[in-house]
Amino acid sequence: MAKLPFVDTHVHFYDLRRKDLVYSWLQPDYIHPQLGDINSVKTLVYAADAYLAETRFANVSKVVHVQAALGAPDPVTETIWLEEMAQRTGCPDAIVAYADLSSPQVEETLVRHLEASSRVRGIRDFGEGDYLVTPEWSRGYALLERYDLVCDLDCLWENMGKARDVAARFPNSTMVLEHSGYPRSRSDDYFRDWSKGLARLAEAENTWCKISGLGMYDHFWTVESWRRWLLTCIETFGVERCFFGTNWPIDRLYSSFDPVLDAYEELISVFTSDEQEALFFKNATAVYRLG
Repeated sequence: MAKLPFVDTHVHFYDLRRKDLVYSWLQPDYIHPQLGDINSVKTLVYAADAYLAETRFANVSKVVHVQAALGAPDPVTETIWLEEMAQRTGCPDAIVAYADLSSPQVEETLVRHLEASSRVRGIRDFGEGDYLVTPEWSRGYALLERYDLVCDLDCLWENMGKARDVAARFPNSTMVLEHSGYPRSRSDDYFRDWSKGLARLAEAENTWCKISGLGMYDHFWTVESWRRWLLTCIETFGVERCFFGTNWPIDRLYSSFDPVLDAYEELISVFTSDEQEALFFKNATAVYRLG
């Protein structure tokens, strides 16, 4: 059981009963292209009440919700729903909302997110194709500084050099690499390529690494199977630019909640107390302005 307070920086809530919210990845006949069968998490509703009950012994101090609705007509609908939930339950504490940064209307969407909830701290964009190098996406990304929004970026190692270039062009914006860069294989060759990609991205000092979701491609994980991946993230970005998340409830497919935090604690047990606190809650508190 985690001893340190824990800021969970990657949680998804959903309500499949609502017609104004769409979760394409949770539809009954949808097979996830990477994870395969995820039917066991396709409950009708997973919201703050269930998460708080499930994690009540884990010393979770703050929660960051990351966009779960995918395909909804209006992305701000999810933010409105989350704000209502937060007013009722106190959770989530911060929201990373969805916006299509390539859209000509993206600024209007950002403004409406911020009007819908003072908890909005960042944006995630599931861009398609080689979007990191398009001028349209860059124009949208440039707006994040104006509105003091973090970019939570889904990025594989192959594209980390391009992500570094984006971060370098916008040094006053914070870019957070999600899920340790989604390492999709546990082979030695993949590890070498992934490590090189991380190093390229970390060259931009305004980039951070969210260590989370490691179970997605390591379904029978152990502390030892996570060791080199987690520690390489920290060695590459430094303790001062890393923090943890769980990807809950998706990673419940591969573990219960407490063992994830126990693994994090064990793997950084040789770090100083200040370093452990930075990774468990202080860094995330600063990045997502949770203080």
